[in-house]
Amino acid sequence: MTPRLRTVVAVAGAALLVRRAMRRRIEASPLWPMPALEPPTSGQPRSRALRPLVTSHKTVADGVVQLRLEARRLPGWEPGAHLDVVLPSGLVRQYSLCGDPADTSSYTIAARLVADGRGGSREVHEQVVEGMELEVRGPRNRFALVGAASYVFVAGGIGITPILSMVRALPEGTAWRLLYCGRSRASMPFLAELAGDDRVTVLAEDEDGRPDLDALTVPEGTAVYCCGPEGLMAAVEERFPAVELRRSGRTLTVPADTTVLAAVRAELPDTAYSCAQGFCGTCQQRVLEGEVEHRDELLTDAERADSMLICVSRARSGRLVLDL
Repeated sequence: MTPRLRTVVAVAGAALLVRRAMRRRIEASPLWPMPALEPPTSGQPRSRALRPLVTSHKTVADGVVQLRLEARRLPGWEPGAHLDVVLPSGLVRQYSLCGDPADTSSYTIAARLVADGRGGSREVHEQVVEGMELEVRGPRNRFALVGAASYVFVAGGIGITPILSMVRALPEGTAWRLLYCGRSRASMPFLAELAGDDRVTVLAEDEDGRPDLDALTVPEGTAVYCCGPEGLMAAVEERFPAVELRRSGRTLTVPADTTVLAAVRAELPDTAYSCAQGFCGTCQQRVLEGEVEHRDELLTDAERADSMLICVSRARSGRLVLDL
């Protein structure tokens, strides 16, 4: 065997040994075989955007059209989810899904015409027609329905669309109430489906109807959902401030007649407390976000900058995030 041939054989043998060693190392690795990745939570990427066909475009209330989008196989969704819809002009608008989540062959959305808007709603009303393909992305869900002992829903006008899918999805026997508000009954979509239910209160402004949020009783453990105009959302936030427990991944509502401590202990019964009157400091919690209405007699100004006693203090308005 020539020296050159011996060199080639030696190199080939070394390479074979390296490959065998690498194979043994890979097979012994906890990542072998590589685990399948979960579907991306952000929905379909642009390269895989869906293009369902508009099979229905009809008026369902004054200034409101409903679209049915069909395709052979569509990604599933849960109540509260929305679609990003790419309109013919290239504008992208978000619309809540309000059909049947079990139907994987179609999506249903509804859009109100906004006369002084930026043109997206007018395009949906006037340029989107039956037989047209629309590019959509999603579904995405940033308004998910959480498990709760009971529910209170507040919807204003087109804000009924995500609420409608939630109400339909509740298990039989679940306690819930819906306050549905609008400018007039003629402008309120899906009213015929909801108005006959004694759990639904309908208030139309042209009938002197004004939302009386104080009249809504919210037992402990009730989840409150609201979707509608900014004024309605602000009123609900003030009446039912939300408290997010960041580490626990939960969001609670705290009605006016309930303390933050009581709402938190309904979810986290081991939360420490003692006097429940704002004197001892046992229930002090760190505040990550939000403005606090301090009602205690203990904390210094420096301590109040990033903490609160949840037995007596409350959210000043809107939302609080606690390190719990």
